[in-house]
Amino acid sequence: MTDIHKELAEALFELERELRALALWDEEPPAPDALASTQPFAVDTLELYQWLQFVFIPRLYRLVEHRMGLPASCSVSPMAEEYFRPRPESGEAVIAVLERIDILVTSAP
Repeated sequence: MTDIHKELAEALFELERELRALALWDEEPPAPDALASTQPFAVDTLELYQWLQFVFIPRLYRLVEHRMGLPASCSVSPMAEEYFRPRPESGEAVIAVLERIDILVTSAP
């Protein structure tokens, strides 16, 4: 596993840990049609934390597991900032991890 893949795997584990700490982790996946959304972040069918749990994290884990190339860019943290702004819980830790993931993916060779 390359260093970038290892760092990304660690960041994904941390992201899951932070979402669980905020009780933003579902035991059951959403309906298949909710996951089939074509909107960015599936905003029409999922909460951001659900998209992170059921779409973003699994996709990146697959890339890490198979040591595949990473996307040319990643910019999820700004969406998280918007998502957490009106919410009662602080999303600072989640946003910080997503910023790290954005940097790791974008700076990958």
